Amino acid sequence: MALQDSVEPDDGKDAFLAALGETVRLRRARRGMTRRALAGEAGVSERHLASLESGVGNASILVLRQVARALDCPVTELFDAPGGGPDAALIRELLRHRSERDLHRARIALARLFGAAAAENRSTRIALIGLRGAGKSTLGRMLADALAYPFVELNREIERLAGCDVAEIHSLYGPSAYRRYERRALDDVVNRHRQAVVATPGGIVSDAATFNRLLDQCTTVWLQATPDEHMNRVLAQGDYRPMAGNGEAMDDLRRILAGRSPFYAKADVAVSTAGKSIEESFAALRDAVADVAVAVRQAAD
Repeated sequence: MALQDSVEPDDGKDAFLAALGETVRLRRARRGMTRRALAGEAGVSERHLASLESGVGNASILVLRQVARALDCPVTELFDAPGGGPDAALIRELLRHRSERDLHRARIALARLFGAAAAENRSTRIALIGLRGAGKSTLGRMLADALAYPFVELNREIERLAGCDVAEIHSLYGPSAYRRYERRALDDVVNRHRQAVVATPGGIVSDAATFNRLLDQCTTVWLQATPDEHMNRVLAQGDYRPMAGNGEAMDDLRRILAGRSPFYAKADVAVSTAGKSIEESFAALRDAVADVAVAVRQAAD
């Protein structure tokens, strides 16, 4: 979300601060983090974070906006480390104000320029993405059996590397450490498997470098479902953690899905499991994978 200039909101908040707060909320939702978790990770008080998200941030941000205007650059560039050279600056300028379609084309071109995976490898590594409860594990195993490929659950690989389960990684080391293990696990899977069906964690889209690596090395499939279906399927599996002490669990899940959906949509193909039986969902997935694998090979020729 860009921090655009606009008229003052009806509640009297500064439009820039309101947009900044919304951006923070969306990015937090995309990572699936509670406000308390983000406050702890960032080393700020939960009260201060709540103030920022509600659009009542530190007024000095307004000064930074004025400086950015004077320098004719996005305010985010004021937070970048110095350096990068003239080419980095020229590339940023080329991409400024481009449409989402143009940025998509640029990303694909850069991925090919800097070493996209060989077609035979990318087309035979199938990565399933989406929120928990979409059916990644169940349908992934079925697809792996049908293709005679190994089935890999990335969270299990993360736990193997870390020597503890995912919950312990988060509680002992924090979300940032988890993301580092996630990238290492993905690299390990790519290096070990030319053919595989990989079920990925729902938050893999949260780290741009890791998600770029996934898009580059795998044929990606977004398994879609409604928020209610995501929640009901997780609860049906006996996992009540989403509801524990959280009366706003469904609202949080909807925000997470809204924040991540634009990234999930970068997959090669989307398959909806909404309202479908396991058998119907698997048939749709199998057909979609067959079609997209051909398209991936043709695009690389």
